[in-house]
Amino acid sequence: MLHLENFIRMKKGILVILVLVILGIAGWMIWGGKKEAAPENKQQPLTKADNSDAFNSSFGVMLNAYFKLKNALVASDSAQASAAALELATAADSLKVNEIKGDSTGAIKLTAQDYSGTISGSAKALAGEKGLDPKRKEFKMIADALFTLFQTVRYDEQKIYWINCPMAFDNTGANWISEDSVVRNPYFGDKMLNCGTVEAKLDFTQK
Repeated sequence: MLHLENFIRMKKGILVILVLVILGIAGWMIWGGKKEAAPENKQQPLTKADNSDAFNSSFGVMLNAYFKLKNALVASDSAQASAAALELATAADSLKVNEIKGDSTGAIKLTAQDYSGTISGSAKALAGEKGLDPKRKEFKMIADALFTLFQTVRYDEQKIYWINCPMAFDNTGANWISEDSVVRNPYFGDKMLNCGTVEAKLDFTQK
């Protein structure tokens, strides 16, 4: 009887040892064998405004064409808006994205191509619209794309203002880019010329 009890105790001891060994191996696999995950390499907007003169020149041409379009809509001049939109489309198609500097992965250039393509497509669609209301809907998409593009490439030749009109398009709201902080509404023109508030200013001119 005594030998049987000793045998049982011995088996229990061996079982405890095996459990401890298994737990030790599992712990090493989880903690000792685990490698730190590499941080994600997400492409961010340029941290420094350092583009070539050729790029800055082409961006300035595009921005000036946009301002012509914006001012034509402020004046509710459909013909001038169409002409400015075609000028903007040409400038967007000619944007020298390959002259963007500081883009180690090429993602900034691809992003710039996407947004300049959006600007060009909407500008051509705007020029083909007959009435001011559909032109203004296309203009909203142009403004949104250009604002994001401006931030992405950190254009450093001019500061801009981002202005919001909460009553545009049945109170759903719309924004536009202005060369100054004076509110002149391109979505309503003379009907509500001063409707809007400055939401942001982008200024990368300080080097």
